[in-house]
Amino acid sequence: MHIVPYDNQNKPIVDAGNTLVPLNYFNIVKLQRGQAFSYQVPGYETCIVPATGTVDIEVEGVSFAGLGLRGENVWDGEPEGAYIPVGAKVTFVCTSEQAEVFVAGAAYDKVLEPFDIRADDLDLVQYGSDDTKTHRKIKHILGTKYHGRVGRLLVSELFTVGAGGWSGFPSHKHDTDRLPLETRHDETYNFRFRPNHGSGVQMLQREDGKPGEAYHIVDGSTVCLDSGYHPCCVLPGYEMYYFTILGGLSQRSLVQYFQPTHAYQIETIPGIKDMIAKFK
Repeated sequence: MHIVPYDNQNKPIVDAGNTLVPLNYFNIVKLQRGQAFSYQVPGYETCIVPATGTVDIEVEGVSFAGLGLRGENVWDGEPEGAYIPVGAKVTFVCTSEQAEVFVAGAAYDKVLEPFDIRADDLDLVQYGSDDTKTHRKIKHILGTKYHGRVGRLLVSELFTVGAGGWSGFPSHKHDTDRLPLETRHDETYNFRFRPNHGSGVQMLQREDGKPGEAYHIVDGSTVCLDSGYHPCCVLPGYEMYYFTILGGLSQRSLVQYFQPTHAYQIETIPGIKDMIAKFK
């Protein structure tokens, strides 16, 4: 499902119990200097990631000051984040001129401890090539290094490298728990483009060998993925970014099932096996 950009007025774009992606939660909060925002999401662990700007965070008596390094846009520096336990009451205050803050969440039933993720803590992966039109960089904010400290939530930022090209290819899905082949992970994206009048296409093919759906994605588009194979691409001459939320049904580790028609191309894309391993 494609949710076109709109002024959400700091209210969840994907709320708790969403019928399409019930394992996900997503909000975008926009603040000016000195403004505060508070939230509490029962049944969901969350992660606060400033897209731009800087915030101070207070969660159940624990403070994280000066979170967020980026200025103009998501290409302007490294991301940072803070893990917020299930149902915790949290308040963050904008300490820059303005801030745009992503709040990502996944359904979970245990309360863990809050912690912050600074730029030096990121897990960075780059793979693909210009020749295969699959060159991209992934910045894992809540990646595999936090197994044991996080319940079901995976949070990453994905960038195309260069201008134009494909992401999420070879086509894959993760909509059914059937280990060791695949796990059920609901997924939500928020896209940005540079320059911001750029755009792309999100494909969604429910069954191998049958025609699927396609959405025209623009700067600020949100896409919710409940099932099916889902590669995306950006027009030539533009860079694409997408904020990625994965929520697992039965485990945190993601096991992708590659579309049989295209799976052989795993062998043609440099570094993709390392990328796959980073989600497990």
